[in-house]
Amino acid sequence: MSINLKFCSGVGSVTGANFLLTLNDGKKETKVLVDCGLIQGEKAAQAENREEFGYQASEIDILFITHAHLDHVGRIPKLVKEGFNGSIYSTPETMALAALILEDAVGLLEKDAKNEGVLPLYDIQDMRKALSLWKSIRYHEETPFSEGFSIYLRDAGHILGSAMIQFTYEDKKIVFTGDLGNTPTPLLRDTEPIAGADYVIMESVYGDRNHESKDERRKKLESVIKSTMDRQGTLVIPAFSLERTQVILYEINKLVESGAIPSVPVYVDSPLATKITDIYKGSTRLFNDRAQGEISGGDDIFNFPRLSFTVSGDASRSIDHAKSPKIIIAGSGMSVGGRVLHHEEIYLPDSKNTILLVGYQTLGSVGRHLLDGAKKVSIHGNEFKVRAKIETILGYSSHKDSDHLLEFAGTTKDTVKRIFVAMGEPKASLFLAQKLRDNLGVDAIYPERNVDYEL
Repeated sequence: MSINLKFCSGVGSVTGANFLLTLNDGKKETKVLVDCGLIQGEKAAQAENREEFGYQASEIDILFITHAHLDHVGRIPKLVKEGFNGSIYSTPETMALAALILEDAVGLLEKDAKNEGVLPLYDIQDMRKALSLWKSIRYHEETPFSEGFSIYLRDAGHILGSAMIQFTYEDKKIVFTGDLGNTPTPLLRDTEPIAGADYVIMESVYGDRNHESKDERRKKLESVIKSTMDRQGTLVIPAFSLERTQVILYEINKLVESGAIPSVPVYVDSPLATKITDIYKGSTRLFNDRAQGEISGGDDIFNFPRLSFTVSGDASRSIDHAKSPKIIIAGSGMSVGGRVLHHEEIYLPDSKNTILLVGYQTLGSVGRHLLDGAKKVSIHGNEFKVRAKIETILGYSSHKDSDHLLEFAGTTKDTVKRIFVAMGEPKASLFLAQKLRDNLGVDAIYPERNVDYEL
């Protein structure tokens, strides 16, 4: 019996999660993928997404998906296009959300390809075939796939439907964390502990830093909104359509209801976020007890006076003619595309306005340039001066910070033989690996890409 692990991408970078397990019982070899995500950020990422996978797509037997973010699902149609015809498994919520995310991605990739004068990475037919291969597994159901090989899903608390995947092969337990939630979250349940794992492949986005506390992040959000409104400005929040938008809506709802902030127009300018919010509304059984209690008490946590969801392009453009003060929540969360770029073109040059960054900003993105203090940014080939106030609240990240990643790993320190620290920039991954070694006394490494590790 042998188990080999390869990091095909998703190491040395936050995005592009794609890991290969090769299981061999001496009679049969089974090739299993975990996630198949888009590499995002710098322009070089577009070329990297077009490269070969490092394995034959037609030889992959099963693909498991941890959650529906584009950097975990965005290359699945490419895998199908190149010959994958196996089964895809995730939670039901991830399956539903991924259908929306991938449909949106097809349009964005076609637009980018047209601008670059190349063929799209994949098309709508590839996406539809991928969805036809998809099946769902619920949390906490031991699911066998062959003799001695089964999986078990735990709630990662990152976004709706996000799961940690535990593989049991013979007597070995291997856990892929996917992305781990920033517990406690306003909406979702806490990340479940793991115990008894032999090997863990874990994320490290914030492996070298900590977030603000729950109280601090809400106070800062309140302060940013009030100061922008006092200047009669516009607050633009680049937010991921999935999870971040719903969390920010929940927080603004609480601030409006309590009278902590004035009631001003709030626009969710994202057709995708509108559809995803509908899925959240139908999945409240997966919310934490506090959020479920508020809903049971009659609070519509995703709705409040003067909130509008804009879907059409005309409605989006009309937002800019609405009188300030106002709040605009639009994708993408890292300002690498989507409607937020148009709003940043309008509002960045005016000092009355604020751009509020509420999540990770990948290298090369407009969001990262703003985070790093750029005085000018390039959007759609044009340069714009940055006069607006740039604010950051990392506490609204959907990822665990350094101390909580350490705490999470501690739940299995007595059995774990090795922890592979991935899905982070090199500095964050290396810092976390050293912290795990120093504080927990476990074997933690920063793996190399496309190297086989025997487990």
